[in-house]
Amino acid sequence: MDAAAGTVLFSKNGDKQFYPASITKLMTALLVAENCNLDDKVTFSATATTNLEAGAVSINMTAGDVMTVRQCLYALLLKSANEVGNALAEHVAGSNAKFAEMMNAKAAALGCTNTHFTNPHGLNDSNHYTTPHDMALIARAAFQNDVVKTVASTRTYTLPATIKNPSGLTVTIGHKMLNPNDARYYPGVIGGKTGYTSKAGNTLVTAVEKDGVRLIAVIMKSKSTHYTDTKALFDYGYELVKAGALSGSGSSTGSSNNAGTTGSSSGTGNAGPGTSSAKGWVQDSNGWYYVKDNGAKAANEWVTVDGVSYWIDSNTYMAKGWRQVNGKWYFLRSDGAMAKNQWEKVEENGQWFYLGADGAMLTNTTTPDGSRVDESGAWVR
Repeated sequence: MDAAAGTVLFSKNGDKQFYPASITKLMTALLVAENCNLDDKVTFSATATTNLEAGAVSINMTAGDVMTVRQCLYALLLKSANEVGNALAEHVAGSNAKFAEMMNAKAAALGCTNTHFTNPHGLNDSNHYTTPHDMALIARAAFQNDVVKTVASTRTYTLPATIKNPSGLTVTIGHKMLNPNDARYYPGVIGGKTGYTSKAGNTLVTAVEKDGVRLIAVIMKSKSTHYTDTKALFDYGYELVKAGALSGSGSSTGSSNNAGTTGSSSGTGNAGPGTSSAKGWVQDSNGWYYVKDNGAKAANEWVTVDGVSYWIDSNTYMAKGWRQVNGKWYFLRSDGAMAKNQWEKVEENGQWFYLGADGAMLTNTTTPDGSRVDESGAWVR
């Protein structure tokens, strides 16, 4: 994702739900940074220090231990200490459950449509999930926050003495692309977060900034290629920069879907999916529909809101997934927005198709990244 414009540059299973594991902590850190003074004292409760599954990463905090919010953030993002996530949630909202409500509200405000959080740390829970696309939106916001960016880019930090660590504890960031001594180091990386659970597999969020362009990569449900995949994504993104497909400010020079916002109505209503009004987007039990300025519902037509296009089916409801319009194929993401300038995979047959600058699937040509697609639009391997 181009962080400046929210443009998706490449997507594979971008709207598929996965368990996030500890990349959840980016949302936790963002909410803490927005709601706390960094010098506030956080007192660890017995609930915070014991409400963990077996084998969960911790720094051995015990009931009665005290650290500042700042120190907790370093323990959270560098060491991925799960009891610290619990303690911060209690500090901000009083309980994990109340904090999860804040997490879900924030996710919705950022435009996430397939995310549900139940805890501040990402340990296994079948109701705790997100998508690569939604996680990119969260990471985009997190790395726009100076506190989160500073903490998540720090390589080592020394925590104060506690009951079980009387000499203090030095924590080191787990993200290998930030370590110049590691073969996986990637110049320009400004921060990131790792994650792993047995159900989530490896998850990885990374932000990089070079040539005035900031990119964000999200990898989920990886067995072992999360770092090599991230490098490949960044290399691809900066090839687009070199080719002039992205401007130096980090925004797309062509038309593209905006993954960061749902838009607002050009009429008198509010809206993009997420709100409702007499005009513009309205939601009922069947989905989203669009009321035009003349009061009529849009049907069998494109609706464009703040430069983002949505297809409205003949039943008057916003479409999702693949649609053929006037002989051309388009892909509508889970939030209804037309996908542009990216690859999409058809899960049923495993084939990849490229959507051009106008959103239409390319056929019998060469894509901007040099790949070939046949007459049906399928990638020629």
